[in-house]
Amino acid sequence: MSDVIKPTRGSFFTRLRSYFFFVPVVYVYTGVLGVVALVCSLFDREGRVQHHVAHLWATIILKTVGIRVRVEGGERLAGLQAGVYAANHLSAIDIPVLYAKIPGQFRIMAKKPLFRYPFLGWYLKRSGQIPIVFGDAHASLRSLNLACDALRKGMPLVVFPEGGRSATGELQEFMGGAFYVAIRAQAPVVPMAIVGSYELLPMNSFHVLPGEVGLVIGEPIPTEGLRVRDTGTLSARVRQEITALYVSHTQRTSQANATEPGPKPVVHGGL
Repeated sequence: MSDVIKPTRGSFFTRLRSYFFFVPVVYVYTGVLGVVALVCSLFDREGRVQHHVAHLWATIILKTVGIRVRVEGGERLAGLQAGVYAANHLSAIDIPVLYAKIPGQFRIMAKKPLFRYPFLGWYLKRSGQIPIVFGDAHASLRSLNLACDALRKGMPLVVFPEGGRSATGELQEFMGGAFYVAIRAQAPVVPMAIVGSYELLPMNSFHVLPGEVGLVIGEPIPTEGLRVRDTGTLSARVRQEITALYVSHTQRTSQANATEPGPKPVVHGGL
């Protein structure tokens, strides 16, 4: 992707606001609602109540830090059978965006180390999220089989095919696991572009800015008739679709954020 709009990183005031208000409050929300989700897990084996708690957590965080989410293409999920929702990953904001705005239940395919974190890891384990193991072929295959089973039972999956956040704002190469799962389950892949989150909170930063994030949902890509050997082709097509969605909506999001108080965005090379 090119001509990404990156805002200058706020001001001394916005840094103080982030470090001494936003960050502590978000940790409090996460701790309190993490405990609530953990208690719910004692009687909510299907994870439905826990998902509602996660939706509440995400909504409160976004409202607290002043981030609005503009969803485009949401109608493409209406009536869709369980599919793999594949999104780019630019920021820690992305997960609250997805939990707040994707309708209905879903499960996340997440890196195994995340399951070791207090509160977050407890939620991931107890709510049926699917750990992805890198560097262990047998463990990875078990995880992918669990994901296939979830899809076949009608549970959508959310995945970041890059495997983690982009440190530069550029779209990284995709891993094939999620697309292998989609083909095995003969489930559609829905490309999703998250636009603007990197500018508001880049990786390795606690300095968050208010503004607008776009969640752009593309046309579902069917996998009927595809075989496992087509995984690479499907991965490349989804990456191309996400890139096109991102590029086509970057200008609108940057214009919306340019109206926010404080320093205006500047252009840098990127995705």
